[in-house]
Amino acid sequence: MVATATAEPFLIAWMDLWAQPIRLDPKWNNGDYYGKEAPLDGLKAALKIVTLQANGWEWARKTFGTAPAQEGKDPAKAFTNDFKINAFLDQAAVARVAFADANHFLYLCKAIQLTAVEPANIKVPALVLYAPTDQIFAESSVQETIQKIGATGGSVESATLVGPNGHLNAITEIGQAASKITAFLGK
Repeated sequence: MVATATAEPFLIAWMDLWAQPIRLDPKWNNGDYYGKEAPLDGLKAALKIVTLQANGWEWARKTFGTAPAQEGKDPAKAFTNDFKINAFLDQAAVARVAFADANHFLYLCKAIQLTAVEPANIKVPALVLYAPTDQIFAESSVQETIQKIGATGGSVESATLVGPNGHLNAITEIGQAASKITAFLGK
């Protein structure tokens, strides 16, 4: 798992920020938009926020720097001139919105906010993977979860996934834990 036993206040607030663009989109209509025009503008804005936060600052610096989106269109010269990172986030959100639903996204945010697992109730072995640069599930909270599972007699192992992609290191750097995952699943 790449998570914590309970949602921290910072994470709860982040989930609210993820959800807010959808809730502010008039087409959301308090979730009653099926058979009508979907709140795609709100969903795109939410997915843009998620993409940035799930990756993190190291990824942003390494991948984009402060380059303009278009050569010769300095962002300092006009509000319509954008940065390369912003153009990428817009394009990524447009691509992802085709596979997403606004209400499903809101339920995901709410589920994360309400996460509350008592570590003593975890009766199966756990392998906790995490990235020290994860801005969604903070390293200190993950370490606390690992310690609580172990303190209650639970079987718990962990591994770190190091890289520039923050939370998404769980995808981009999963190979770092391949032998640990294989051994864990072999038990």
